[in-house]
Amino acid sequence: MAGTEPLEGQQSNGSSAGKEPESSDRCPVEEVALVVPETDDPKLPVMTFRAWFLGTAACLFLIFMNTFFTYRTQPLTISAILAQIVVLPLGRFMAATLPERRFSVMGYGFSLNPGPFNIKEHVIITIFANCGVSYGGGDAYSIGAITVMKAYYKQTLNFFCGLLIVLTTQ
Repeated sequence: MAGTEPLEGQQSNGSSAGKEPESSDRCPVEEVALVVPETDDPKLPVMTFRAWFLGTAACLFLIFMNTFFTYRTQPLTISAILAQIVVLPLGRFMAATLPERRFSVMGYGFSLNPGPFNIKEHVIITIFANCGVSYGGGDAYSIGAITVMKAYYKQTLNFFCGLLIVLTTQ
């Protein structure tokens, strides 16, 4: 094909010019390649009690705080990075203090503390926390409609009806 040139370090026939061929999974960004491991340990637990507890707590905290600060004249947004920083020592604290005993619920066994707090739990907690941050408007759109009903039209809405509206419009 005219106008195409071989990549740097390659000859025109596609073979490498005396260099080792690079792995296709290696990240081209050097900083990322130095920090992020290229291998995976499938034995590390992910969906643990700690991950669900801290992830849900981080999500709820960020949803509440971002919705609360939406009503300010100068609204501010708390990002998920705050939760990512805060949950690391909390996860390690929970790993040190929770009991390691196995519990059985409806035939399924689980442990509150399956071992040391690991990177996979930290990542899943960060994903949970990101669900609590909506960069579009800061909160659910229907919360604005419920607020307008109360502030301008002096109409109240049953809590469960408002909750149903918020849950169904997301």
